[in-house]
Amino acid sequence: MAQVATYQIHRFEAGILTKQLNYRAFSPVRIQGYWSWDDRELTKLSEKAAIAIGQLDAYAHQIPNIDHFIRMYVVKEATVSSRIEGTQTNMQEAILAEDDIQPERRDDWIEVNNYIQALNQTITLLPQMPLSSRLFKQAHRILLQGARGEHKQPGEFRRSQNWIGGASLSVATFIPPLWQEVDVLMGDLENFLHDEDTGLTDLMKIALAHYQFETIHPFLDGNGRIGRLMITLYLVEKGIIKQPVLYLSDFFEKNRTLYYDKLTAVRTKNELLAWVKFFLHGVIETCQSSIQTLINIIALKKDCEEKRIYTLGRKVHVAKSLLDYLFQQPVVDADRIANQLAISRVSAYKLIEDFTRLGILHEMTGAKRNRMYFFEEYFTLFNH
Repeated sequence: MAQVATYQIHRFEAGILTKQLNYRAFSPVRIQGYWSWDDRELTKLSEKAAIAIGQLDAYAHQIPNIDHFIRMYVVKEATVSSRIEGTQTNMQEAILAEDDIQPERRDDWIEVNNYIQALNQTITLLPQMPLSSRLFKQAHRILLQGARGEHKQPGEFRRSQNWIGGASLSVATFIPPLWQEVDVLMGDLENFLHDEDTGLTDLMKIALAHYQFETIHPFLDGNGRIGRLMITLYLVEKGIIKQPVLYLSDFFEKNRTLYYDKLTAVRTKNELLAWVKFFLHGVIETCQSSIQTLINIIALKKDCEEKRIYTLGRKVHVAKSLLDYLFQQPVVDADRIANQLAISRVSAYKLIEDFTRLGILHEMTGAKRNRMYFFEEYFTLFNH
């Protein structure tokens, strides 16, 4: 029987630089094995993070029609995770149809919407296709479809050298392992993700897995987004959260420099302990923020129902239907409202006038024709 590798988080040795012709590639150690640590703060942080994620999951269970709100969480995650990589699409644009997007902004819109599709489809696939290289490749294929990276081997691990930062390998900030190592390293990562006897808590485990994935950088493009998507997929697959309401991209984006610095410090200074602590802090902060967002959504819905549309008299019933729809689709026009509620365009325009007067809808195009309206207060809740 093969001997199980043992590791200590506080004494981790991340890997070695392998000299090539005119550069040095980083070859990370494999991570499957049994892990231990000797740090009280890490233990306390891990316990606090587990409690926070349990509270978020419990609160999400109490929310009626939680699926309506999850859609906006997914849109936010896609927008923010893509923004880390340089796209500029905002949440309002992300949920518009492609024809409603200015041509010069469509590349960014495609990348964000591909991320939404990749996340939704992989979560749906989890019961049949466990977290694995195969699933990552499927997500990657969707992510790059019709996007700027569509010629960078969508759905396949790289077969050439990539790098991060700088115009060439000779001046790169970081050079991931040689492509010949990728399959073996990803196989090790996959085994690690499914090993039930690592000695780590689930949150420590996905923190380490995220670091390892970003270090391997198995694709020619889209590694950051797939690596962040993997976090949510792992939490859902393990049953840690029943609903996909926890996304760390917002925390990483707000602390972008620190995020990259912490990942780099693992490779250059073996500071895995500091990275795991940073990750756990992110879980705690994000859970607290997400719970507050859900509380604020319920308060907003109650305010709109009981203090605003209540004043519309005979229109209350159809107004309630429109309000429910806005929590699923917070950017609308008259045609979309008419189709959704099975009413005439004239009635749709009158409802828009009512909702604008009540401060629920705001016109967003500034145009005289083909006007679009958005539920501004709802968007604001996801941007705090």
